[in-house]
Amino acid sequence: MIAGLCAPMVGIVAQGRKQVVVGNSTLDYDTGKYLVSSVDLPVSARITHATSENPYLAVALLLDLKLLAEVALDLPVGSEEKGLHRGISVGSQCPHLLEGFVRLLRLLESPSDVAPLAPVIVREIHYRLLTGQQSAFVRQIALTKSRQPQVLKVVNWIRHNYARPLHIETLARLASMSPASLHRQFKALTAMSPLQYQKQIRLQKAQQIMLSESKDAASASYAVGYGSPSQFSREYLRMFGTPPHQHMHRVRLLEQG
Repeated sequence: MIAGLCAPMVGIVAQGRKQVVVGNSTLDYDTGKYLVSSVDLPVSARITHATSENPYLAVALLLDLKLLAEVALDLPVGSEEKGLHRGISVGSQCPHLLEGFVRLLRLLESPSDVAPLAPVIVREIHYRLLTGQQSAFVRQIALTKSRQPQVLKVVNWIRHNYARPLHIETLARLASMSPASLHRQFKALTAMSPLQYQKQIRLQKAQQIMLSESKDAASASYAVGYGSPSQFSREYLRMFGTPPHQHMHRVRLLEQG
């Protein structure tokens, strides 16, 4: 499993199969499906099908949330759905969405065409997402009456303040919601409680610190807000399946060839 932060994006698999774990939810997608995320989510992912003859191939496009809202305003107003959609979902590919990606990739063969044509194709891809199978899910990003903007404030706060203590009452005030409502809406969007979200961000940041700065587990744990290296090691093992020191040793052996 590879852990990382999944930004708002749409991903299409051209060859092979992939599995993404968000909280307690597992999503599988392959050449017949696409994955779309509307919020920054800590996820774990692995390629579940690939061979040397047919390696895993995929393409992803970061969503332009401003463009998405702009395109949504040009569409007919549909019936407003109640509730909050989870921030990541898998849908069945439609030919028009796939064709947009193919045309965008073909621009790499003629660099002079990228500047005038890429923005048009990117806009079309956003339009296809807003009108496709996951339209209700994608449209909610631009809904001003949705709870999502308030929850996103909390998501962004945790992302940028992951090393600080987390108090649900403070986050609830930030979102102008009750603690119970925030907990419910946050979990509906991210598949995690605010505390679980913070924990996954901390563990991923600690992994980055150990890999890029060659720090030991204890130093990395303190850097991301843990007060106990032993607790950090237990939670790291639970998330990544390997204790931090063994994981880093394995990675460095691979780097040495």
